[in-house]
Amino acid sequence: MSIKSGYVSIIGKPNAGKSTLLNALLGQKLSITTYKPQTTRKKITGILSEEDYQIVFLDTPGILKPKYLLQEKMLEAVKSSINDADIIIYLADAGDVDRNKPNSEDVYISYISNRSDQKRIGVINKADISSPEVVDYLLKTLKEKNLFDEILVISALNGFNVNQLKELLIGLLPEHPKYYPDEIVSDENERFFVSEIIREKILELYKEEIPYSTEVIVEEFAEREGRKDHIQAMIYVERDSQKGILIGKGGAAIKQLGERARHDIEEFLERPVYLELRVKVRDDWRSNEQYLKSFGYSDNNDDSDN
Repeated sequence: MSIKSGYVSIIGKPNAGKSTLLNALLGQKLSITTYKPQTTRKKITGILSEEDYQIVFLDTPGILKPKYLLQEKMLEAVKSSINDADIIIYLADAGDVDRNKPNSEDVYISYISNRSDQKRIGVINKADISSPEVVDYLLKTLKEKNLFDEILVISALNGFNVNQLKELLIGLLPEHPKYYPDEIVSDENERFFVSEIIREKILELYKEEIPYSTEVIVEEFAEREGRKDHIQAMIYVERDSQKGILIGKGGAAIKQLGERARHDIEEFLERPVYLELRVKVRDDWRSNEQYLKSFGYSDNNDDSDN
């Protein structure tokens, strides 16, 4: 029996639904999702294994024009995943189209690799909340690029055509031994996903700049026999004023954050935990190379063995 395996990079503009699509393809929640753009900051690997194939998905940050060093690092993660991929899924957002700008997709599509051995699939997402006219417009736009081997209309949130996309990917996979054991669903550890869950709750609970000025690092993760696991996480912000907002009057805001995060962490880990959250200021960390490296945004973080 021949085995097919390959890397599939999911790219597109912020809030196009890349993480929702990854979760739908995997059949479980791996990447955090919110209604806010720039939710994903790092390249996240999700692995789908069956007897005769393995798909290694790479969920990426949204493509944008960097305004500070963190966003430059995020864009580097996108470029790295594109270079590593056997197949690229370009995700167009049918729920956010400006037809008065006929080349509005070009800035995102331009990141697609020109490698001759790389397959490309154009995927129009959010068909459930869009009009047929917008979907037709995007179909015409993507076809005119002459870049895509296939073009498909889906709703990642509702599962519309997600299985068809999966079957299409399987058909395009190269023959290759599996990269990972079947039981592994990601190359990231539990600490990473715990920090992502906390960051997801920050995105849900806080407004304006606060979510984008925070970074979460799990400093202690102790599994304790017969007792709840102890998790201590540090939330970094850029200003003292942000620290005050994050904590809230009498600690009310951070208490709510902790309760929501703990619920989802326990659901993810399938065991009870004691979650302790702390807040620390690191001035302008998003533009500080040293801080970014300590938070895992170094160039080496984006390297792949593929």
